[in-house]
Amino acid sequence: MAKYVGVEIGGTKQQIALADAGGRLEKVISEKIPLPNGASDILNWIKQKLPLLVQDNSVKAAGIGFGGFIETATGIITTSVQVKGWKGFSFKNWFANEFKLPAVAVNDTVCGGYGELLFGSGRGYGNFFYTNIGTGIGGGMFINGKPYDGIGYGGAYLGHTYVPSWEHDSPLNAEKLENICSGAAVERRLRREGYVPENSVLLEMCNGNISEISCRMLGEAVSAGDVFSRSEIERWAESYAIALSNFITLYSPERVSIGGGFANLGEIILEPVRKNVDGLVLITAKDRYDIVRCELMEDAVIQGAVLFARDGFHPINE
Repeated sequence: MAKYVGVEIGGTKQQIALADAGGRLEKVISEKIPLPNGASDILNWIKQKLPLLVQDNSVKAAGIGFGGFIETATGIITTSVQVKGWKGFSFKNWFANEFKLPAVAVNDTVCGGYGELLFGSGRGYGNFFYTNIGTGIGGGMFINGKPYDGIGYGGAYLGHTYVPSWEHDSPLNAEKLENICSGAAVERRLRREGYVPENSVLLEMCNGNISEISCRMLGEAVSAGDVFSRSEIERWAESYAIALSNFITLYSPERVSIGGGFANLGEIILEPVRKNVDGLVLITAKDRYDIVRCELMEDAVIQGAVLFARDGFHPINE
């Protein structure tokens, strides 16, 4: 019976998985490892861990979900935002030489979207958009069930679009979406000296150590009725909704699924996003889409990676 390997390459967490012929995960190894040498540390980790999963010749292919920009046809990495040493590296060639396996390498958010499309919140939707909100903000658009790949380097990079920022003096001063709305950006802002007012319950939650404030605490503070935390989420949702409503107006997905660590806040973020998007989106899309939290959450990328290993990558412009 055929098996498939999936690999998730992140900024801190790395995962490998073995899946059956149907693409269902059987075994997963997940670790956060130090990366003093960048890419080479991750490659050495894969070389150590993959043999623990692959113990016979039943594995037919590997799929890699890479946290960065990549040329789909060649598997050559354009750049990684978080980890040094990846530029110009070809995962396809490396897997072929190291493990004698064919491989397909895809942006990690696209992998997450593919997992959701087949096994999660995208089931039954031909035109489906998946976006994650974590260290950064990514995007994967699926048209008629196939990933949109632009000119071969991916597309739908929602986090790299620009929106007005409430932190600037003028609303005309635009900022990249992920610089103000990613989970990492939210935490950087909350940890800035003097940003959180003294009467906010957030300061109690972190025992006065603002470097410990997290997105999880922000959600808990909202649930506790903290006025500042609620206003922070509202400002966040207004900016995020500008980018998302523009995307919905352009591509008209039937469903938008939001994943990543920030999505763990659930309706605390989804409700204001829905409200703001509804007020901005073009009438042609109004009431013809919905916005949900993804179902696979932490397993989305690794699930999509094994499915790409099974199915290959067939962009709509082929």
